[in-house]
Formats: sequence, C-alpha cells, structure tokens
Amino acid sequence: MKTLLFCMLGLSMVACAPKKTENGNKDELSMLVGTYTNGTSKGIYSFRFNQETGTVTPLDSVEIPNPSYLIPSEDGKFVYAVSEMNDSTAALNALAFDRETGELRLLNTELTLGADPCYVSTNGKEVLTANYSGGSLSIFPLRKDGTIAPVDTLFEGTASGPDTIRQITPHIHCAVFSPDGKYIFATDFSADRILRFVLHPKDIVPHLSAETTDIAADSGPRHLIFSPNGKFAYLINELSGKVIAFSYDDGKLEQIQSINADTVAARGSGDIHLSPDGKYLYASNRLKADGIAIFAVNAENDTLAKVGYQLTDIHPRHFNITPNGKYLLVACRDSNTIQVYERDENTGLLKDMEKDIIVDKPVCVQFVPPFSH
Repeated sequence: MKTLLFCMLGLSMVACAPKKTENGNKDELSMLVGTYTNGTSKGIYSFRFNQETGTVTPLDSVEIPNPSYLIPSEDGKFVYAVSEMNDSTAALNALAFDRETGELRLLNTELTLGADPCYVSTNGKEVLTANYSGGSLSIFPLRKDGTIAPVDTLFEGTASGPDTIRQITPHIHCAVFSPDGKYIFATDFSADRILRFVLHPKDIVPHLSAETTDIAADSGPRHLIFSPNGKFAYLINELSGKVIAFSYDDGKLEQIQSINADTVAARGSGDIHLSPDGKYLYASNRLKADGIAIFAVNAENDTLAKVGYQLTDIHPRHFNITPNGKYLLVACRDSNTIQVYERDENTGLLKDMEKDIIVDKPVCVQFVPPFSH
C-alpha cells in the first residue's frame, strides 16, 4: 500500500518497482527529501536509492510543516529538519530514522526564535540553524538520545548591502562548522560578509570573533562549503552569481578567485557542491536559464575553470551527489521534480537519465550511508 500511495502521488515508475535490499549493500543509500508543504506534500519523504543503478524505491513519509532543509546525523540514526515558517512557529525538528525500513519518527521540536530557518548543520554536539527572515543563527545543544534542547545561543546578522529590496533587512542563509572543528562560519547575506565564531572545548557557547570575511558589495553570500582536504572553501553568492574560492587555514579565509556561475544576471544562484573526489564543482542557478554551472578544480591550487552548463527543470534550489560520484540529483521546486543526472567522472558533465522522481515542491535531497549490522 505504501508503494501504491507514492505511485498515486505521481512518483516515476522507476520508483514504483519495489526492490529488496541486502543489509550492508554499499550501493543502497537511504535518501531523504525535504519539501514545502503549501501544496500536496506531507513533509519529509524517505527512499532507497541505488547509487550504482539509479533505481529509486519509496519507503516512508512523515508530516512536518515546510521541512525545506534537513541533515542526517553522522551515524544516520537521527535527522534534523527545519520548519521554515515566516512567524513565531518557525522551528527545528529532531527525528529518529531507521535506515533499514526508511521509517521516520518525530522525537521533539524546538522553536528557532528566528523566522524562516533555511539551513541546518551539526557536529554531533550542537545543531545550527540559519534563520533567513529572522536574520539570525540559532544554536541548539544535542542530548544523548538525539533530541534537541531549547535554543542556547542566538546571533544576529546585519543589513548594509546596496540592494534596497533583498538586503534591506538582515538574513543569515547558511551556518557550517569548519573542517578542523574550531569554528562556525555563517553567511551574512545582507551585509555581504562571512561571520566567524570561535568554538571553545569547555564552553558550549561560541564567541563571535572580531574577524569577518568581507565579500564584494551586492554579492549576497548564500552557501559555503569546504574541500575534502579542508584547505579550501567555496562560496556561492546569490545576487552576483559568482563562486568565490578561498584558501583556508585555522579560521582564516583568503580569497584566491572569483568566477561567474550565473552569466545572465538572474540574481538567483542557489546551491554549491563538490564531487566526492574534489575534482569538479557544481553551482545551481534559478530565475533565468535555470541550471547547474560545472567547474573543473585545479589539482594544484584548487582554482576553478568553467567546463559546462546543464539546463534543468524550474528552480533548482538544492542538489546533491551520491557518495560514489556517479549521480547528481536536483530538487527542482517549481517543476515538482527531482531530476536524476548521471555524472561523467572524467569530464564532470551531466546527462539527464530521464528518471524524474515526482514530489510536490522538493527543495532538499540528502543521502544517508548504507545501514549495517
């Protein structure tokens, strides 16, 4: 009945072919999809995705309002998902996750105290949310049972950018832990800068450092990622459409390059990811010429060279790459599709497999490693 239900919701026929899996199969990933729920979507959907064949099997769903961004714990036993609400009900949800069955179970919910939380990250001790309309960063302590404690600390951004519409109020769009575990970096969208917070081993409360990384005015910094070796970082800027490459060393980000991902001035760049081997970088663009810019990463200095552009369905807000690097899946919100692309590991280019997964307003795709006993 569960498979039938998903088929009735319009999932592709590939997704409607149940497939038994063997415990420990390294190619059988759990896949979690976050959505907006102002249409027909319930909330979060779980699937089995075979990263070798591209086969999709629907598993479960759970009702959560506007879970637009989510992240699994490192061991895959828990999931942390926002409820992106534009009022005082905005919240972070903790869920238990069974990787074998795909079952999701709500554990508890805590208010973010900032409207429209749109990003989540965790280091296993705390969970961060970036609250877009609240213009703030919320920090939640994690309990041993996977539940979240109430907000411990709240930091606010500022608004000093030149865009009199989109930078008129503070917006924090992303908050991530540094690969060395010493810092938190947050994108201060409306001030065109990256904030740095210092983590202290004996103090759960991070401290805002005096050092910030300034970005060119009218950039709108959105998402920040680090290279697999932890020595470089890449920032996608929503308004300017540029990807900025940085060297990274002990809390210091030094800009080494700026290159266009958006060449049509759409002012809607969205997400950014590196291939697992670190050889290619991908950045999504929305509002005009919706698609994904593809860059080769220089093996010596980690600078970027554009090698292609893949048009997608409408509004590719978020995407992800399978751990083996074979597939790239794009959540296209306004087409109600998750597109499955095969990735050429030699050229970085993408090929549409025409195996769309139909989900209402999908905006986040996350993979969980295979379950094992």
